[in-house]
Amino acid sequence: MNKMVFANALGYDSGDDRKWSIGAGRPFPPDLPDRQYYLVDFDGPDDPLNPQNWPSSTKLISSILACTGTFIAALNSAMFSPGIDKASRDFGVGREVINLGTSLFVLGFATGPMIWAPMSEVVGRKWPLVIAIFGDGIFTISGAVAKDVQTLIICRFFSGVCGASQMTVVPGVVADLYDNTYRGIAMAVYALTVFGAPFIAPITGGFTASSYLGWRWTLYIPSFLAFACGTLSLFFLKETYAPCVLIQKASSLRKSSGNWGIHAKQEEIEFEIGVLADKYLLRPLRLLATEPVLLLISIYMSFIYGLVYAMLQAYPYVFQNIHGMTPGVAGLMFIGLFIGVVLALGFILSQYGQYIEKLEKNGNVPVPEWRLGPTMVGAPVFAVGLFWFGWTGFTTQIHWAVPAVAGIFIGFGILCIFQPCFNYLVDAYLPIAASAVAANVMLRSAFASSFPLFTRQMFENMKVQWACTLLGCLATMLVPIPFLFNTFGERLRNKTR
Repeated sequence: MNKMVFANALGYDSGDDRKWSIGAGRPFPPDLPDRQYYLVDFDGPDDPLNPQNWPSSTKLISSILACTGTFIAALNSAMFSPGIDKASRDFGVGREVINLGTSLFVLGFATGPMIWAPMSEVVGRKWPLVIAIFGDGIFTISGAVAKDVQTLIICRFFSGVCGASQMTVVPGVVADLYDNTYRGIAMAVYALTVFGAPFIAPITGGFTASSYLGWRWTLYIPSFLAFACGTLSLFFLKETYAPCVLIQKASSLRKSSGNWGIHAKQEEIEFEIGVLADKYLLRPLRLLATEPVLLLISIYMSFIYGLVYAMLQAYPYVFQNIHGMTPGVAGLMFIGLFIGVVLALGFILSQYGQYIEKLEKNGNVPVPEWRLGPTMVGAPVFAVGLFWFGWTGFTTQIHWAVPAVAGIFIGFGILCIFQPCFNYLVDAYLPIAASAVAANVMLRSAFASSFPLFTRQMFENMKVQWACTLLGCLATMLVPIPFLFNTFGERLRNKTR
């Protein structure tokens, strides 16, 4: 388009006075003062409006609501698994097809961050969480009433896409509310919901699917929970993203003062698809390709996360097929895994006093490698648990309680590896933590989504002891990673930047 035509289209007067026209015969107004004079901010580090200075009760309510949504999403990802056999009979398809209901849900976790992560930095944390939890409930209940397997599988995928909001945005809520001193504690509780729920889900799902309610109620229950959590969040979850909190402050000041020039920095942002795509899609992929620290830690976390969903197939095979338990009773064996996760949380929190001391001596500047202490304990314990489970669960000559106890070691290792590694990534890539977390979530969820598809076949064909030996050997090969990063991590990070 010709420049003059374009200028005329915008209302630019091409006459000699070279003045812009705003229409209706009004002259173009004079230049405004520097807009920085009208920019709102917090009143110092102790401003009560700052989310990190909110009362503990307010922080607690927002944290509980956010972590409850995460718990529901993680519960939903695994609760359907005990109903696979009955669902496959109802739809007349094989187990492998119905297993897509779990795999595609987890694959949705890998896809969702591309939607919810940028949205959380444009409109804040609250609305992505509220919209997504309602979406999770809608798609889950749609899967529950599905008349064919295609509808069920598609709805499960979109449920996972919505559930990804809880996985992606809630760490941001935790970072908004808590400083370096308490963020690790809050993140540990968040990690408990991520890993505790998939180990509780088979217990509730097993008894539900084998009762008169049937497999569809393994979807009805999490959908009702999602609607309840969404309703509570709509009314009681406060916006925690500081730039959006300042938008509320600016709006209030504009109304009370009548000065329409007052605004927040976030209101100056123009929505640019290219910038958001680069930050949450292209940059995470570039980081995985160019940052060996991020890649290796993410691969380790992906393996751990994948085994969480592998256990959903391995436990029923061992305790139902070998030990002859009913689905509900076999689901109770997951209690060992959950106990291990809770013990790991207690262990991580018990070590936190030492971390605080180091933080205070270093001027409140975190060193990422300080996070890896629990991982160096959990990594070998996790490998031991896998060997223990495989070489005691393959025969009825060994009491079922012995492989069940192995779950305590597996659960302990899972959380001790995952949660400190997650904090390590946040600390190591603090200026671009959103991109690093997005890369980690996408890789680990895509990796874990494949495990439900082959785990049962692997245990059937290789037999329990050799399947677990393979997994245990892989876990053993990965044990040196936290030790190496604890020693050489800082040097490696400095070389790649």
